[in-house]
Amino acid sequence: MTHVAHELAQEFPANVEMIQRLRQTDRHFSALCDHYHLASPDIHRIEAGAELAADDRLEALKKQRLATAGR
Repeated sequence: MTHVAHELAQEFPANVEMIQRLRQTDRHFSALCDHYHLASPDIHRIEAGAELAADDRLEALKKQRLATAGR
């Protein structure tokens, strides 16, 4: 398991320009990105050991991030 923040640009490097364009032109896509980015720092802190959380809390955050990315 890596302890690297999962930014959309890092997850989809081939689509950075498209992500940026959609964030500027599609309000729904931009809102989904915002929700994705809200969960990512919490997940990163927990995985890096900077914040303690029960496994079910971490799993819930990951599912939240995944559900947002898949909409």
